[in-house]
Amino acid sequence: MGAYVLRRLLLILPVLLGIMIINFALVQFVPGGPIEQIIANMEGQGDVLQGVTGGQGDAVRSDVTSGLTGTTYVGSRGLPPEFIADLERQFGFDKPPLQRFLLMMGNYLRLDFGESYFRSISVVDLVLEKMPVSITLGLWSTVIAYLVSIPLGIAKATRDGTRFDTWTSALVIVAYAIPGFLFAILLLVLFAGGSYFQWFPIRGLTSDNWAELGPLAKVGDYFWHIALPVLASTIASFATLTLLTKNSFLDEIKKQYVMTARAKGLTERRVLYGHVFRNAMLIVVAGFPAVFVSVFFGGSLIIETIFSLDGLGRLAYEAAVGRDYPVVFGTLFVFSLIGLVVGLVSDLMYVWIDPRIDFGSRG
Repeated sequence: MGAYVLRRLLLILPVLLGIMIINFALVQFVPGGPIEQIIANMEGQGDVLQGVTGGQGDAVRSDVTSGLTGTTYVGSRGLPPEFIADLERQFGFDKPPLQRFLLMMGNYLRLDFGESYFRSISVVDLVLEKMPVSITLGLWSTVIAYLVSIPLGIAKATRDGTRFDTWTSALVIVAYAIPGFLFAILLLVLFAGGSYFQWFPIRGLTSDNWAELGPLAKVGDYFWHIALPVLASTIASFATLTLLTKNSFLDEIKKQYVMTARAKGLTERRVLYGHVFRNAMLIVVAGFPAVFVSVFFGGSLIIETIFSLDGLGRLAYEAAVGRDYPVVFGTLFVFSLIGLVVGLVSDLMYVWIDPRIDFGSRG
């Protein structure tokens, strides 16, 4: 097993390098860049993409060339060439792409992720600032999904084919079919002052007077704020986990060792939770890290926007739209590294739950 872990750790670096190379190369072909954004803002044009895709595209393209290729700008509607050249030096676009990529990766290996182009704050501090929102949505959504789906899946497996199984299957499939953003809007309209009740707040993780509250009041205020966004981000997770749990239990219940345990006179509860549970939950429990990461890093942009939460989803979107490349590539590097490590942790959890699994024996 130690050799397997070592191989996986050694594979992290080339995989991570490949991810960064592909994304860096793709960015070279994306229209616009941080220098174009500055020029567009100075000239009152707003987002540079408006000029690329809108009616003024020909005029903008004739004035500004891409800063990603290291070429110089011509004209720029009265902006002096010296000012443009100084911007290129500040952003590092006076160097060829390959040199910029090697410098960036060298800094990342020293855990130096640079500063945001437009916010005058380091990428690490910016990510840490947005992290509480994403941790809240990812952690609580995953925990609630498991707490509901596992008991429900076990109940469906033990009542397979009954009316309870049919109706609960219909409910979880309907829940899965509802888009998360649509359910979020429905919750907003019903319970957050949209048209009916104003029972829950719709902004932030805590109230303005949170620092003045007592310990229990702070806990209550926190859960009061996250109730609706967590529910909206969890609704689609129930179906997959519930049906996965049910099918895993059904597969195990039909095996010979279960029939032997029943023949020995063990109670159904002892058979179910003493023998079946450990084997049936292997796939479900071992996949917890991967599920958490998928909820933590993906699918939160719309939920954060609807409920006015400032998390990593909005950070990534705003950085991509604003061409804030230190934030884009710094977060991509960190999140890719976390994803690769979590994949290894998932494999180790398989072995921990079922010692019969030996990844190290694979040729």
